[in-house]
Amino acid sequence: MFRNKRLLAILSGLLLLGLVLAGCGQSTKTSAGAKEPYKLGAVFDTSGKSSSLGIPERDTAQMVVDEINKNGGIDGHPIDLIIMDSKSNETEAALAARKLIQQGVVGIIGASTSGTTMAMVDIVQKANIPLISCAASVRIVEPAAERKWVFKVAQSDSLVAENIVDYLKSKGLTKVALATVNNAYGDSGRVEFEEAAAKGGINIVAREKFEQDDTIMTAQLTNIKKAAPDAVICWAIPPAASSFTVNYHQLGLNFPLIHSSGVGNQKYIELAGKAAEGTVFPVGRLLVAEQLPDDDPQKQINVEYAKQYEDKFGPRSTFGGHAWDGVHIFAQALKKVGADPVKLRDEIEKISFTGVTAVFNFTPEDHSGITKDSLKMVEVKDGKWSLVK
Repeated sequence: MFRNKRLLAILSGLLLLGLVLAGCGQSTKTSAGAKEPYKLGAVFDTSGKSSSLGIPERDTAQMVVDEINKNGGIDGHPIDLIIMDSKSNETEAALAARKLIQQGVVGIIGASTSGTTMAMVDIVQKANIPLISCAASVRIVEPAAERKWVFKVAQSDSLVAENIVDYLKSKGLTKVALATVNNAYGDSGRVEFEEAAAKGGINIVAREKFEQDDTIMTAQLTNIKKAAPDAVICWAIPPAASSFTVNYHQLGLNFPLIHSSGVGNQKYIELAGKAAEGTVFPVGRLLVAEQLPDDDPQKQINVEYAKQYEDKFGPRSTFGGHAWDGVHIFAQALKKVGADPVKLRDEIEKISFTGVTAVFNFTPEDHSGITKDSLKMVEVKDGKWSLVK
């Protein structure tokens, strides 16, 4: 009898302790986030040949979400950011998008490149989930009527092409050679540059292609040299863009070398070394944030983001800025309409937002919302970025 009473007392005590601990756990959960999290997905090329784009995007997206959650989330709702790696592969990007949708995300940011983004477009369209891409191809969002659920925050290659043509005309350079990487980014860039060149009176005297994995472009550059252009346009991202620049320098080509915005990170300079000196390209304001005039509406945002990123991760990357914009645009829409994907899509379509990349003004007809003046011409000088004035 005594033993039974003692056993009963012990069991009662354990039960009481369990209830107390459970209550403490429930209290902690409530104080940390009384409201359901908003699930947001992200697909970045954090490994593989496009990782120099995807890594700063991943790091930035997580940094921004951590800051939002630290400050109370979206009206008390923390953001649950689920990041997946596309491995710089279109099939992997499509699989990642499907997995995120199955996990109940209300929106997706990504991917890092035009090819990996395009692999996700039909998937999000069919699932009625808004996507904000960090890639450049204008085909991602056009025609807008057929890309109802897709937006993007990187400057379109059409705008990059127009800025390059303006620069060529300002320097009196009318004959150019065009070298493009053989993928969705390079193909779209070639189409857009050819159109801009035709409108601007620029004659393309040579066209060459190379693969993203190529390190030797001697044959292409020899053909370019024979064409004797006034300047050479290279449309690629590192490492291919850096290899092209190194080969260009090794062959002693002395025509001005102009890149697309795909070289807007430190990896380009690291891989190209001294060969990068003097190369010019149009890019967003981030790389030269401190050199902007004080009345530039994007200066403060860019300077603050650059400092925050560099304190944590090292040299800034224009691609990280794309992720900053994507997260903040979703956060602004979530704050306004909550976690309904349909309402989110409708809200994003009318957002006006000053970000790192641009001053965005989305409309039903324009799912990029960026104008030509969001780009600045930048030159590599002494291993650093310098604003071309």
